[in-house]
Amino acid sequence: MKQSSTRTHAIRVAIELRKRILSGEFEGGARLFEVALAESMHVSRTPVREAMFRLAEEGLLVRGSSGGFLVRTFSLDDVADALELRGVLEGTAARLAAERGVSARELRQISATLEEMDACFAISPEDVDFDAYCDLNARFHSELAVLSGSQVLEREIERVTRLPFASPSAFLPTNADVPAFRLSLGPAQDQHREIILAITEREGARAEAIAREHARIPRRNLHFLLSERADLAARTPELALIVT
Repeated sequence: MKQSSTRTHAIRVAIELRKRILSGEFEGGARLFEVALAESMHVSRTPVREAMFRLAEEGLLVRGSSGGFLVRTFSLDDVADALELRGVLEGTAARLAAERGVSARELRQISATLEEMDACFAISPEDVDFDAYCDLNARFHSELAVLSGSQVLEREIERVTRLPFASPSAFLPTNADVPAFRLSLGPAQDQHREIILAITEREGARAEAIAREHARIPRRNLHFLLSERADLAARTPELALIVT
């Protein structure tokens, strides 16, 4: 019973700590202290330590040379590699879904998600329900992984998307009010539909190519932020982990 309770606390601490890192509360390179974290989360040091090991496995933390854990920093090449990897994995998932075929129930489910996403554009392409779209976008990509019929792919896609800059909605400033970002969501939604259409028509190569291209959208978002809208950095938590 005690082990079960400790594991539960560790999971809760991991979720909270991950949220704090992704929100920018801890910048890249910051050292995390077990005692301070345990006190702030009202738990013992054991679940904090376990949570840190868990986040190190995810790639958000790294072991310090003198012990303990540091928030990991990432280069622009790391970002590009992670996004490329997600594109490869999701492209493979889309191809397998097309080649193996998917059930009518699965198609109805992901199509329903697409319809909910369409509703986010109900007013106009410039006036998008941004928060709802981001949540539904994450759901769509999770459902796409399931369509592959491969639990191995599901696990690996989930692993890579835990990195903040490799998530489907990476580098979109919180509650973005920038027209360029909102307008970019329309073409992204078109790609979602094209991926599902290719899967439905059993066109594996086409489904894979579109999914891989779709995964490059965060790279364009990052380039826009760094080159044209550096003022949005404070509203884009992922940038706190990146060394440019």
